[in-house]
Amino acid sequence: MPSGTSPPASPPRAPGYRTLLRNREFAGLYAGFTLTVAASTLSGCALGTLVQHRTGSPFLTAVSMYGATFATVFGALTLMSVADGSRPRRTLLTLQCVSLAGVAAQAIPGLPLTARFGLLLALGFFQSLGTGTRLGLLAETVPAAGYAPARSLMNITSGGAAVLGYAASTLLLRRLGPSEIFLLAAVLTGLAVAVLAATVRERPVRSAHRPGLRRTWTTNAALFSDPGARALLLNLWVPNGLVVGCEALFIPYAPEHAGTLLAAAAAGMLLGDLAVGRLLGPDRRRRCAFALRLLLAAPYLLFAWHPPVPVLVAAVFVSGAGFAATLPLQEQLLALTPRPVRGQVQGVESAGRMTWQGIGAAVAGGLAQFFGPAVAITALTVASLAVTAGSRPFVAGAGAIGAGSPHRPPITPGKGLHL
Repeated sequence: MPSGTSPPASPPRAPGYRTLLRNREFAGLYAGFTLTVAASTLSGCALGTLVQHRTGSPFLTAVSMYGATFATVFGALTLMSVADGSRPRRTLLTLQCVSLAGVAAQAIPGLPLTARFGLLLALGFFQSLGTGTRLGLLAETVPAAGYAPARSLMNITSGGAAVLGYAASTLLLRRLGPSEIFLLAAVLTGLAVAVLAATVRERPVRSAHRPGLRRTWTTNAALFSDPGARALLLNLWVPNGLVVGCEALFIPYAPEHAGTLLAAAAAGMLLGDLAVGRLLGPDRRRRCAFALRLLLAAPYLLFAWHPPVPVLVAAVFVSGAGFAATLPLQEQLLALTPRPVRGQVQGVESAGRMTWQGIGAAVAGGLAQFFGPAVAITALTVASLAVTAGSRPFVAGAGAIGAGSPHRPPITPGKGLHL
């Protein structure tokens, strides 16, 4: 090192989970998110079981469990700018109250399936706006170095709540009907509203632009015109969505063991996010991303041979760890995003990921309707692996841009998308 120059400053150390949870506002967001995931898991299992019993259709069962994700894309395309252009605390609480009303309505005995699917789509639309608002608040609540650990902790929570939710729903459905399960989900959603109201403080509006359809389209156009962002979004959405389509066929594939398989997938996701988010630094996370995306899909190839249930449970558990590939990709996307539109961009990313889960579930259900669950799972697995392998050069290019390449200057937060 030449004399008179100082060594480069080391990046700030990422805070641990305990440090993050000592932040009262983050703890509130975290607890509200946990309760919301638990409620969604219970209501999803209740609705899937109800639809399976009434129709016997693998397609309708898969859509009922993941159909709300279809509507998230409409939120992302129309009103997602409210995540940055309105008061975030007020917006989040309002959307949580809408979710509470929708879940409570599902508990009405004898409600027609058409009404249930209508509620499902409406909740998906508002859920996408709530996710963008929550993630925008998260980026302001924790320091930049704490973003990946915070997302990791929330993903771990999602896995843990899903494990408990699927296990609890399996037991509860033996004693209670779907309407009672929906009431329990409504209680959990109400608790989430109370926690958020007590802990989250109001913050200034991030964007100077008035939220609405035009502003949403303008920001989305800038997002999708950036090649690095496009590559990251493709890999955040498609491989995951196809694997979720495989999960949507657990009930038709093995009705007596579906709850166990769903719990194993959630447990694997929990372990993967814990290991990748807490134990690995940013550089190592990025280097592991491709292998994790392969791990996400490859174990599902075993379903074609109908092995014993313990083997399937182990395979699904291992596959769940591959969902941790979203963490390094989300870090790269955040680095490309200016602060005034962070809520919308993260909301679009989440909405697209959820929409692709719905697409994966619908495609899986349609294939299973004609060819059976095993063939459908195998086809979606091969497609997920093909997308991951074929898009690897584009993701590597996005990583080089984010880190600074010899041909282009590094993209820093606030400079990636020109809005």
